[in-house]
Amino acid sequence: MPDTRPRGGTARRLGSALAALALAAGTLFAPATAQAAPAAPPAPAEASASSDAGCRPDGLYATPGVDVPYCDIYDADGREKLPNDLDRRVIGYFTSWRNGSNGQPEYLADDIPWDRISHINYAFAHVGPDDRVSVGADTPDNPATGMTWEGLEPDPEFDYRGHFNLLNRFKKEHPGVKTLVAVGGWAETGGYFGADGERVDSGGFYSMTTTPTGVNHAGIETFADSAVEFVREYGFDGLDIDYEYATSNNGAGSPDDFWISDARRGLLWEGYEELMRVLREKLDEASAEDGTYYQLTAAVPASGWLLRGQEVHQVVRYLDFVNMMTYDLHGTWNHFVGHNGALYDSGLDPELSAVYGAYNGIGYLNADWAHHYFRGAMQAGRINLGVPFYTRGWTGVQGGTDGLWGTAALPDQTQCPPGTGVNTPCGNGADGIDNLWHDSDPVTGGEVAAGANPIWHVLNLEDGVVGDYAADYGVDEPITGTYERHWDDVTGNEWWWNAQTRTFLTGDADRTIRAKADYVADTGLGGVMIWEMAGDYSYDAGAGQYVMGDTLITSLHETLSDAGPYGARKAETDAPAEVLDVDVDFGGFALGDNNYPISPEVTLTNNSGTAIPGGAKITFDYGTSAPGDMGDQSGLGLTHLQIGHDRANNIGGLDGDFHRAQITVPDWQSIPAGGTFSFDLSWRLPIAQPSNWRIEAGGTEYALTYDHPREGTVVDGPGDGGGDPGGEDPGGEPGDCTAQAWTPGGTYTGGDVVSHGGSEWRAQWWTQGEEPGTTGEWGVWRLVGAC
Repeated sequence: MPDTRPRGGTARRLGSALAALALAAGTLFAPATAQAAPAAPPAPAEASASSDAGCRPDGLYATPGVDVPYCDIYDADGREKLPNDLDRRVIGYFTSWRNGSNGQPEYLADDIPWDRISHINYAFAHVGPDDRVSVGADTPDNPATGMTWEGLEPDPEFDYRGHFNLLNRFKKEHPGVKTLVAVGGWAETGGYFGADGERVDSGGFYSMTTTPTGVNHAGIETFADSAVEFVREYGFDGLDIDYEYATSNNGAGSPDDFWISDARRGLLWEGYEELMRVLREKLDEASAEDGTYYQLTAAVPASGWLLRGQEVHQVVRYLDFVNMMTYDLHGTWNHFVGHNGALYDSGLDPELSAVYGAYNGIGYLNADWAHHYFRGAMQAGRINLGVPFYTRGWTGVQGGTDGLWGTAALPDQTQCPPGTGVNTPCGNGADGIDNLWHDSDPVTGGEVAAGANPIWHVLNLEDGVVGDYAADYGVDEPITGTYERHWDDVTGNEWWWNAQTRTFLTGDADRTIRAKADYVADTGLGGVMIWEMAGDYSYDAGAGQYVMGDTLITSLHETLSDAGPYGARKAETDAPAEVLDVDVDFGGFALGDNNYPISPEVTLTNNSGTAIPGGAKITFDYGTSAPGDMGDQSGLGLTHLQIGHDRANNIGGLDGDFHRAQITVPDWQSIPAGGTFSFDLSWRLPIAQPSNWRIEAGGTEYALTYDHPREGTVVDGPGDGGGDPGGEDPGGEPGDCTAQAWTPGGTYTGGDVVSHGGSEWRAQWWTQGEEPGTTGEWGVWRLVGAC
């Protein structure tokens, strides 16, 4: 039975780096630990820098010259120390607006199940007009710092009231629970709500991080300095960035922001990267000064469409963990009826029917796909699965099975909400009693029909009960028809179907939450993130209805307190004993939907003291979110050493975490000390940054500082692997041209070497009829040397 205990206040009715580790060449990192096994990993050896360096999570960027107190919250294996007997995180968003001021049920700090969670994200602060973190003016009606509630006394230790006071009051009783301030959100990414409740289109994150022509370094510095001040002033343990979205896709994020997001879409990712780097460094510096570690996290997209416009998500190096928004994967912005937060793909999603064939049958609107996207760049333990404690829904659904995978287009497509109905019909959103938690149209003030409900309300609909709270939300209609709950065994999701009104509602109730908690436990993920805690339920037997409660969080705690340690290592393979100071950069991405196939230029920079010789083999992993057929467009002979997923679909989940690819530095070339080596790759579905790079030269395998590994010795450079360490002469005697002679009618591809005019030349790309020696410095033919 659901928990029927009284909740909360009784007076309420509902109540670069790796050298950045400050380690010079020859310094030892902390040792390797087990990946994500139930058994405890071996005890680590002593770290050679400060003791705290040994607690740094694998892959996390460390600020140069700063002794960061990682051991304040991380153990010797780089795993976060969690409260309430949890092995994995349970992170809940606590929203500012459920404060009772509008006559609707409250969800306050004493309603939070403090003894069953690990983190609380306060939603939301915003980017102020001066580029500083803000929650608005400090007035008595400010929910963050000014409001008070009957029967819930503020702590007199603090010189502010509101939610911030109460969060710190209860944190004293539960000191292991961390609080982070979340900045942004859908409605306040590109602006904020003023004291009069009206939205101010200030530009928000978009204008703070970019100018019309580049990165807004001054704005980022101002914001980051204010973020440090903010967490210190209000007792937060870190910062959660909810920037929706720094993508190059047109028409992404809130339609209220298109005026600036579309205009600057080619600059947004660069600005976001710089923002995260500066925040990481300033929070690290503050951590060292205060002796307490401040976390930096982000709410990140889970949709393949949005991620296509976010390069290879290079910001993960700066984040303690990511909270995947594995919800809103279907909704009434179009007419395709599907799950709000599917765990797996079923191969039946009508929204993907036209593209399954383009991606080897891989569907990308599910949590498992998103997990494998991020797993390609970071260990499982720094990835959290988002779970929605709310529904989305359509009415007038046609086709499908009890509505699932049907369609529901708004009958009058001229009335589509802003930003929808452009390329596909907008959806016919459920409204009225099926849309309790609706947004309001900013122009008309009317209801935005989207089937948005807390889980406690949809359970009442299932029972045929109109809750006594309905009038508080402006709902005065009776229930029509019956709501029958269904279970999709393939996707791992529940939904509710009203056959009379043809209404379909989708969200996470008890069975889905159990399935997702088991998934987190089984895959080594770091935990779950909940949007939002006020959607959880208990059953009030006296009132005969479901109300706000903690049943789902209790279920999550039961599973995730007995899940074993999360995955703490990025790589599946053993770490090399030696590390080369080599960085990897990605550039040249096309924008948005034009970014297909995804074909960036990859540049390795050799920061070590000696050349990496010709013939060196370079290997790297990339996530199984993309098919295992990455291509090389530079003639380096890319091959695959491992294919992590090889089925014709991903029904029921992707099989492995990584594909592993290998290229070879041409024998006639080297990567000199201080020099670079560039090549072009191509793939079809988004991947986060390739990781676990290795270079094999002279019979020794090396890791790269680019991956920010926890282990290995940084060495000055590789031994001679048999190639030429510094020049471009392939080694033949003068006058001895061993390569095939160039002919005007010959066809040559990148990497082909020919002889012509007493020299040998290498083709940079495909060519025919272009004479070596005539194409110039930037032409197709590159001089190898005299022969």
